[in-house]
Amino acid sequence: MIGISRGDDVVTIELQRDERRNALNRELCAALRDAVEDAAEDARAIVITGRGTAFCAGADLSEVYSDNFTDALLGMLHTIDSVPVPVIAAVNGPAIGAGTQLAVASDLRVVAPDAYFAIPAAKLGITVDRWTAQRVASLAGAGPARTMLLGVESISAADAYTFGLANKIGSLTDAQNWAATIADLAPLSLRHLKLVLNDDGSRDDETHEQRAALYAAWGSEDAKEGRLARKDKRHPKFIGR
Repeated sequence: MIGISRGDDVVTIELQRDERRNALNRELCAALRDAVEDAAEDARAIVITGRGTAFCAGADLSEVYSDNFTDALLGMLHTIDSVPVPVIAAVNGPAIGAGTQLAVASDLRVVAPDAYFAIPAAKLGITVDRWTAQRVASLAGAGPARTMLLGVESISAADAYTFGLANKIGSLTDAQNWAATIADLAPLSLRHLKLVLNDDGSRDDETHEQRAALYAAWGSEDAKEGRLARKDKRHPKFIGR
């Protein structure tokens, strides 16, 4: 499920579940978390990418409604967010749902020209946590974040670069070359700057109202309808409860 390669002080971690377009399940989340923690022990920069045509097509819907999956996903994302070395997402193809979450957990994003970002949670009757919404808004801007989350529209690589969500348009090789350049910089400086830049409000506690609304969405009849509609390949009929 995970491929690891090393060039000098750069470790590249590749999602290798391309038969499922690198959709995340608990096993892959745990493997990715362990790989990032291990790499951070002696690497100066980390690159995360996906094998095949997709960076990550989201969460494996056979597991997404499990509490254990949510814990595994958020634990992995927060590990990427907190390790003391720069992490670059080489977004080689679509980053959907949890794929966008994986990209925004990284410190920098090098995005292929035909890649795009999307979070279609509202089409499934579910939602994302406060950290995700705040991080997308911090990186892409409040307007594009609302377009993605409330309007459920995708953001192309070109628009992502314009908004600031993508730092560069390029390939895995471009990401690895940039990581090699970053790896030559002062590591204590980068560690401090990462801590400051990631102190963007996304780590603040949810309010009681926000947490209640999150749980209400995930436990709703609409969430059940979203699952059934996707399984039956039809448009869902949401009722607001």
